[in-house]
Amino acid sequence: MAGKALILVENLSVPFDRRVWQESKALREAGWDVHVICPQGTKQDREPYAEIDGVKIHRYPLKAATGGPRGYLFEYSAAVWHTFRLARRIGPVDVVHACNPPDLLFLVARWLKRGGAKFVFDQHDLVPELYLSRFNRGEDFLYRAVCRLEQSTFRTADVVISTNESYRQVALKRGGMAPDKVFVVRSAPVVERFHEVPPEEELKKGKPHLLCYLGVMGPQDGVDYALRSLARIRDELGRTDWHAVFMGSGDTFEQMVALSHELGLDDCVEFTGRVSDADLLRYLSTADVCLAPDPLNPLNDVSTMNKIMEYMAMSKPIVSFDLVEARVSADEAAVYAAANDESEFAKLVVKLLDDPAERKRMGELGRARVAGPLSWANSRKALLSAYTAALA
Repeated sequence: MAGKALILVENLSVPFDRRVWQESKALREAGWDVHVICPQGTKQDREPYAEIDGVKIHRYPLKAATGGPRGYLFEYSAAVWHTFRLARRIGPVDVVHACNPPDLLFLVARWLKRGGAKFVFDQHDLVPELYLSRFNRGEDFLYRAVCRLEQSTFRTADVVISTNESYRQVALKRGGMAPDKVFVVRSAPVVERFHEVPPEEELKKGKPHLLCYLGVMGPQDGVDYALRSLARIRDELGRTDWHAVFMGSGDTFEQMVALSHELGLDDCVEFTGRVSDADLLRYLSTADVCLAPDPLNPLNDVSTMNKIMEYMAMSKPIVSFDLVEARVSADEAAVYAAANDESEFAKLVVKLLDDPAERKRMGELGRARVAGPLSWANSRKALLSAYTAALA
């Protein structure tokens, strides 16, 4: 049943967006002619057009939002315009597959549906919850607007792909989708990409232990919680036998560097920015404990964190706040502090540092989960089933 598929994504470039890239390759391997429209990256994926592993990638220039909701309005308007422009050039397709945020790409999908395309909505984020968690403005006019856009997206969709069961329930209850039209396609690392390499003691900067954070640094990602927890490890628990590395970038990167300085952590905390795959493996292979400090809020509680999945793929124990989907993903591969409790988070980090046998046990459990029930192989089957249902 393979045909021509067009995947739309706005918030990351491809193949840097790992989920979209895995989906694109899975469809290509199943015989689909796959096109992707996405923004250009800042440091990678700069070419306007590239064909990689048979996937045709069309990229447009996009300036990231600044200045709150107004900035996002300008960013999203430009993205939709460029997406329309490139979709016209690509021509008719059998399936248009739109990955949110924003919940505006249904406009392009609705136009393509006039030519016979089916619309697969790939629900990466719950945008109403994202708005509440990111801007702290309550259920104001803009919140009601993003709720209406979400409803329009669900109404336009023939099939919905959800990243976990919590999101699937939103599609069923809030979106009014039929159960046989909503598929769970979990974001899962390809375990072959994540493999341990020999640890490098020099990465610990002379300390016995290495702590690692990997991921985006935005207002809702909790890097500030992690930094304050590290300060508590030093000040309240009297422990300085660790070095911490924060890998990644995002809207609050500079703020987090400044907060680390304010907390007096310059001598024990390192910010690398985005790192290559090789460096990612070096740091995570050397790490003793990995940090998932995402605080409890309407979005995080029901979202699957890629960082947790990637820590598990590297056989690393995790300290997390107690979130519904964090427990679903990690189970016993993580220990859980009460929501947003920085003191307990700090104590759990120290507890794991002092128990190498438990760290090993948790790491082995995590690796088994991402290689087994949470594997990309299972997600790939669900993705192809969703496409079959869309075309049926």
